[in-house]
Amino acid sequence: MIVIKCVKCKRKVFKYLKIGKGRLWHCWKERIIEDYSVKDGNEVKCQCGNVIGVNKGKYIKIKQHSFTYSGSISKK
Repeated sequence: MIVIKCVKCKRKVFKYLKIGKGRLWHCWKERIIEDYSVKDGNEVKCQCGNVIGVNKGKYIKIKQHSFTYSGSISKK
């Protein structure tokens, strides 16, 4: 599980179950364990107002360079 944080204010945005290697391009909604984000229409934002991604239905397309993450990645 990884913790996705806002790059501007360092607040938690998601706790997410990342599976496999590679970059984080989008977050599947079914794998989000805890959600601290703010929804504004289709935009997914941090509490500080920084846009983290865009809601695309089954997943959230993550805006690169708007977040950092830490934790371990599952190799499932």
